[in-house]
Amino acid sequence: MKALLIFISIFLIAIVLLQSGKAESATDIMSGGNSDLFSNRKERGGELFITRLTFVLGVAFFVVCIVM
Repeated sequence: MKALLIFISIFLIAIVLLQSGKAESATDIMSGGNSDLFSNRKERGGELFITRLTFVLGVAFFVVCIVM
């Protein structure tokens, strides 16, 4: 069970690092950026797959942690 948790953790870290940044620059990250930043943005293709995979891995991580 510990090996599964380690595998999920490493894979989750890698997938999160592959995601594209939502903010335009470092100042947008610190100041909150533009309020309509996400209004016209839709994920497609690979971006949508990575987002869904991140969600699934996150749920799997918490389930394995609770079971342990």
